[in-house]
Amino acid sequence: MYRQLRDKVDAFFVRVQARHGADMECKSGCHDCCHQRLSVSPVEAEPIRAALAALPAEIRARIADRAARGIDCAALEDGRCLIYEDRPLVCRSHGLPIRLDGRVEHCFKNFTANSPDPACVLDQNLLSTTLYAIRPTAERVDLRAIFSASASPFPSAMPR
Repeated sequence: MYRQLRDKVDAFFVRVQARHGADMECKSGCHDCCHQRLSVSPVEAEPIRAALAALPAEIRARIADRAARGIDCAALEDGRCLIYEDRPLVCRSHGLPIRLDGRVEHCFKNFTANSPDPACVLDQNLLSTTLYAIRPTAERVDLRAIFSASASPFPSAMPR
């Protein structure tokens, strides 16, 4: 179920970019949205842990070191996400216009000349409710904690 939700968010992003590409600066190498401390749901944490475990030990060690030094997104290296295919929903939705509590917000680089049409606004409450339905829990997992634990010699034994 989570993979389906993830794919829907990705497809929504593609549709918004197709319709509003001239108003969006999101592209490979842009990482302005990555400089904040984030938490994820447990269902999102699982594929992140698996992606980290699949990385070579020296890369996991660099990620864990950056996390220990307090870098917001320790998986960001040279402007690129090392777990891009398994990034959480919050990262997948960065750049999109998001409706949250009646306000619409988006990256400061996007929609500077034109506003997005209503069909191109992601409803954060609906997204959160759908994610909650997959695994009902209010628990959040600090992304930096996941990255800190990635240097473990037994990454598959990390707590869930």
